[in-house]
Amino acid sequence: MASSVVLGAQWGDEGKGKIVDMYSAQADVVMRYQGGHNAGHTVWVNNTKYVLHLIPAGIIQKDTLNLIGNGVVVDPEALVKEMEELSRMGISFSGRFFVSDRAHVIMPYHAVFDKRREEMKGDKKIGTTGRGIGPCYADKVNRGGIRMGDLLNMALLREKLEEFLEPINAAAKNIYGLPQFSRKEILKQLEKYAEILKPYIADTAVLVNNAIAKNKKVMLEGAQGTLLDIDFGTYPYVTSSNGTAGGACCGTGISPLKIDKIVGVTKAYTTRVGGGPFPTELLDETGENLRKKGNEYGATTGRPRRCGWLDLVALRYSAMINGISHIALTKLDVLSGMKTIKACVSYNIDGKETTVFPSDITKLEQAEPVYKTFDGWSENISNVRRIEELPKAAREYIDFIKNNVMTPYCVVSVGTDRTQTIVLEKVF
Repeated sequence: MASSVVLGAQWGDEGKGKIVDMYSAQADVVMRYQGGHNAGHTVWVNNTKYVLHLIPAGIIQKDTLNLIGNGVVVDPEALVKEMEELSRMGISFSGRFFVSDRAHVIMPYHAVFDKRREEMKGDKKIGTTGRGIGPCYADKVNRGGIRMGDLLNMALLREKLEEFLEPINAAAKNIYGLPQFSRKEILKQLEKYAEILKPYIADTAVLVNNAIAKNKKVMLEGAQGTLLDIDFGTYPYVTSSNGTAGGACCGTGISPLKIDKIVGVTKAYTTRVGGGPFPTELLDETGENLRKKGNEYGATTGRPRRCGWLDLVALRYSAMINGISHIALTKLDVLSGMKTIKACVSYNIDGKETTVFPSDITKLEQAEPVYKTFDGWSENISNVRRIEELPKAAREYIDFIKNNVMTPYCVVSVGTDRTQTIVLEKVF
């Protein structure tokens, strides 16, 4: 059996795109299990930049089967646009890309409601991308959602829209002060995208389990990160789905017994986007330097990321929640040239030192990081391919991380390109 999960071990944006792309070269199937087009994976191949929002990173490989699981919410317009852009770059979809018929559809009113809710929050904004992901998941749980499979049955879709639009329009008028949504216009849009997407809508749970039965190598790809998980993240400053390892099973239809490795991707420092507590955030020149050198701007939104030192309290918590078997450490090269480097080993909360990541965000907001300081290194490490070739200071830093989290590395990334990677252990 060779099924692996690759997920974010921090607040997302850890460089999962590169790691997923690297392992997809070894995989037969790559499957995305949650989130929507609010996520973004940037992959560099031979100086060509691919920015993926919904489509699994395995699409860049020639022979990999790529699946969007039932746990993902899909904006048909965004999906078609992404497919068209990748097609222009020479990517083929025929016979190697499918989206779950159980995946829920982001409707036009979801994005409108999303943006309006954020506006109404004022200073208490969550920091959503405003793309309708949260409202779509809410309708899914409220049993008022449209699924991709419904696009194959227009008669059923008309019935559902007639039923669902009444409360939607009541909310638009009475809660949000917005114009009414036209069933005719929505149907016209959906019919257009349904015609394009029909060949790609399938029961992906069957496809992936058939692949596993044939001993194919399957990689499950998460979006966002553990600390943005709807249950285990810094609620309410979280995403609307389970980006943790548990979500991989619910979002694909694969049994937990069929997963044998879980790779947690983490930067050599920490970033987050949007509102919410961030104990190690650096609001000084060091933080700005990390942002510039690491090109810390959202692949989907372009928003500048908040930057700070590595938070080992959060990383240990992530390793526990996910059962991480291997760490993929990214952006170690960004730290080159720094005289000293810090890592948070514990928090001071209410005058007491703790190594526990609190569920109460008011406690996390009060947390003062307790740091261990390391010597930096000046060498350019982007051409290093063996761990022994790293500067002594870099080795000491990453050894401390490994020993503190008690989890081995599978890779250490020293640059954006596929080749700029130190491979320590195979995942497949």
